[in-house]
Amino acid sequence: MTSFVKMARKASRTVLTSAVVLAGVTLMTGNAFAFSFSVQMACATDYYAHCSAYSLSSPQLRSCMRAVGTGLSKRCVNALIADGEVSAAEVSRRRGASQTAAK
Repeated sequence: MTSFVKMARKASRTVLTSAVVLAGVTLMTGNAFAFSFSVQMACATDYYAHCSAYSLSSPQLRSCMRAVGTGLSKRCVNALIADGEVSAAEVSRRRGASQTAAK
């Protein structure tokens, strides 16, 4: 085997190893505050309308979305419920409270 082929194989192993390590570190350090992809897709419009001042990985984003509460789209709320971010009972309670306050 020529030395060029040996160097190319070693380089490709190094690149592959680096990629695997980088992917692992990225997954391990994934921010605990980040929303799932399905919630991000369902709530994108709400995010840009109400909370785009906060990054997707910030704890402030959750606070902002909670503050908007009943102003979130039905699609977003359903995704948040499905993902366990909020309970259906809490959504019902908040809707009831906002309807009572509106009267």
